[in-house]
Amino acid sequence: MSFLNEFWEFLRERKKFWLLPIIFVLLLMGGLIVLTQGSAVAPFVYTLF
Repeated sequence: MSFLNEFWEFLRERKKFWLLPIIFVLLLMGGLIVLTQGSAVAPFVYTLF
C-alpha cells in the first residue's frame, strides 16, 4: 500500500497525470491475460497482441 501512496505522490509532485491512463490500460490488459490464461477466450485475447 505504501508503494501506491508513494507513486501517487510522485505523480502529483511532478504533474505526470498523463501516465494514469497508460498505467490503467496496462493493468487492465495484464489482468485480462491472467484471467483468461486457461479459458476458451485465450486465443482471441492473444490475437490482440
